[in-house]
Amino acid sequence: MPIPAGVKCELNGRHLKVTGPKGTLERTLSDKVSVALEEGDIICVTRPDDSRDSRAHHGLTRSLVNNMVQGVSQGFERTLQISGVGYRASMQGNTLHLTVGYSHPVSIEPPEGITFAVEGTQTIKVSGRDKEKVGRMAAYVRSWRKPEPYKGKGIHYEGEQLRRKVGKAGGK
Repeated sequence: MPIPAGVKCELNGRHLKVTGPKGTLERTLSDKVSVALEEGDIICVTRPDDSRDSRAHHGLTRSLVNNMVQGVSQGFERTLQISGVGYRASMQGNTLHLTVGYSHPVSIEPPEGITFAVEGTQTIKVSGRDKEKVGRMAAYVRSWRKPEPYKGKGIHYEGEQLRRKVGKAGGK
């Protein structure tokens, strides 16, 4: 896969370090595949044979390297929507505050490399350079009030299809 301009890759044995405008990511890669930096800024991932294990590690390693390169050059973002009467989100400094039906507001401090942004009171954007951390933090925020199936109240991903159920009276 080609490396975009402004991104620098260093490979020391199995350890890959990718640096770009958004920061630096490091990862130790699997020993089931071989990774090489070729002329013209290309990262080449190859497998020794066509066994099931080698094919699985080949695809995984290729995706991990691609996500590292894309993360330091463009970054990743997940958008969450809040729906429900009285449910809202706000920012105080870099801390996210959620009011989602508990007797107290929920405060979430972002880990290093993750930023929150609130648009209005119903939309939360989780962004960062590491795709895995962004997805995990978005899932953590969503876990505070998952959407319930009857009215759809809660926190859900943008574009997520919610399974709705008919109420007690609708079943007759």
